[in-house]
Amino acid sequence: MPTFTAFTTLPGKPAAEDLGAAMERLDPEPTGVGVFEIEDGSGLWEVGGYFAQAPDAAALALLAAAFGAAPFAVSELPETDWVAKVRRELAPVEAGRFFVHGSHDSDKVPEGCVALLIEAAMAFGTGHHGTTQGCLRALDRLIGAGLAPRAVADIGCGTAVLAMAAARIWPVPVIASDIDPVAVEVAEANLAANAMTGRVTCIEAAGFDHPRLADAAPFDLVFANILKGPLVALAPDMARAVAPGGAAILSGILNEQADAVAAAYAAEGFAETAREVIGEWTTLTLRRAA
Repeated sequence: MPTFTAFTTLPGKPAAEDLGAAMERLDPEPTGVGVFEIEDGSGLWEVGGYFAQAPDAAALALLAAAFGAAPFAVSELPETDWVAKVRRELAPVEAGRFFVHGSHDSDKVPEGCVALLIEAAMAFGTGHHGTTQGCLRALDRLIGAGLAPRAVADIGCGTAVLAMAAARIWPVPVIASDIDPVAVEVAEANLAANAMTGRVTCIEAAGFDHPRLADAAPFDLVFANILKGPLVALAPDMARAVAPGGAAILSGILNEQADAVAAAYAAEGFAETAREVIGEWTTLTLRRAA
């Protein structure tokens, strides 16, 4: 069965959310609608939908005009077995002592490494993306430097690969949170696949806004692999949640955004101790003042 997509851009979150809601009422109905901020400083938002049959071009044109959006770009996607494609294209990844792989590559795990299994069907956060890989390499450096945390948090955990990596190293409380309930389910599934059920507490939360996070704070290590905007907004809460002398590993940052993120955290008492660029993405390692 073919899949059709229709995407547009427009300025401002309220208008984008209203357009997304209006798309839900189209006939034929979309199978899914997404509204995302474009993290390039333009102030534009992307609104898109997926359809099981070709969307009504006239209705899309009317919506774009009504909401002041750019004309919709409509495409037909080829039928693809995405899980099989991911399995073919995603080779195992080594990041310091960590080895991230799918079950189809279980026979390739090197001896002596810390292996983390992420299935191809749960590909976001497998370690192949420069942000996740940068966080794992930053974690490896902190381990080598002798970090011994009493509590760890993974904010915006996705697959929870970072939380699992920390839990494999240290027998301490680890909390993985995500604003997306599906991500929390994926995190729990990945823990089970790695025989780590119960080693990480998975919760649905926006930032640090959850009683379990409040009770477990302060944290000696926090991961936040999200995006520039949420990272900057999170800086004051991060300063309250990280213990004096504790570390924060931040990613989801385009290279040109790194200085702005570092400045926001410097204003909250964090010092940059390492910066790594992988492709177009930067990972920052910070220490809160003791």
